[in-house]
Amino acid sequence: MICLGAHVDQTDPIAEASAMGATAVQFFLGDPQGWKGPRVDYAGGTEKLKADAEAAGIELWVHAPYVINLASTNNRIRIPSRKSLQQQVTAAAEIGAKGVIVHGGHVGKDDDAAVGFDNWRKAVDGLDMACPILIENTAGGANAMARHLERIDQLWSTIASASDADKVGFCLDTCHAHAGGEELVGLVERIKGITGRIDLVHCNDSRDAFDSGADRHANLGQGQVDPEGLVEVVRLAGASVVLETPGDAQVHSLELDYLKEQLA
Repeated sequence: MICLGAHVDQTDPIAEASAMGATAVQFFLGDPQGWKGPRVDYAGGTEKLKADAEAAGIELWVHAPYVINLASTNNRIRIPSRKSLQQQVTAAAEIGAKGVIVHGGHVGKDDDAAVGFDNWRKAVDGLDMACPILIENTAGGANAMARHLERIDQLWSTIASASDADKVGFCLDTCHAHAGGEELVGLVERIKGITGRIDLVHCNDSRDAFDSGADRHANLGQGQVDPEGLVEVVRLAGASVVLETPGDAQVHSLELDYLKEQLA
C-alpha cells in the first residue's frame, strides 16, 4: 500500500495528516529560506512527535531549506550548506523521519559541472548519515546538477564512491520534471535505470509549459502536466507520495482521493 500525503506546517503534522486522510506528511524544520538551525515546534517536542507519528502510522519526511546548494563552487555557500544539511539530517533522525529531501543544486554558468558533482561526493562523504537523504530533481537552471537525466546520471555515478552512498535516495518531483523538459510517460523506468531507486514522489501539477524551467506548482488537474503521465509516475514509482500543491487540508483531501481512485 502506497503512503499518500502532503506538505504541511510542522506545528501539528499528525493532526494535519488526520484531517486529510493521509499516511505521510512532509514539513520544514524551520525557515526554508534561511540558514538558522532546525527546530521542532510540535507540542511535547522531538520524542513526542516521533512517538505520536509511530502510534498513528504516519510517515514523516523533512524537506531541507532551499538555500542549501552542496554543488556550489562558492565556499560561502557550499560550507554552510554542508553544515545545514548535517543539522537537518540529525534533527530528522531524532523525530524518526524517513528521509531528508534536498535539491540537487547548481554551479555557476561558467563553472565546470564536474566540480559540482564532485562537491556533492565530498558532501556525502562527510555526512553522518543518521537519516537518509533524498536528492530531488529540479525544474530550472542551465547548470543544474539534477534537472536533466544525463546530469542525474553524472551525479549518481560520481557520488557512488562516497561512503554511505547507499543511503542517498531519489525524490522525483513531477512538476520539476515537466518544467525541466522530461516527459513523465516512461520517466520512472528511465530514472530507475540511472539511480536504481525512487524513494519519494512529489506529486505536483505545473502552472507552466513543458520545458519552461519554471518551478510553480498547481493543483492536480489544474495545470499543464500530462495527467496520464502523472498517474503513471505515482503508480510505477513504488514509493510514498507527497503533494506540494496549493490549498488546505480539504483541498489536499480531494487530491488524495483522486490519486486513490487512480491507483485502485
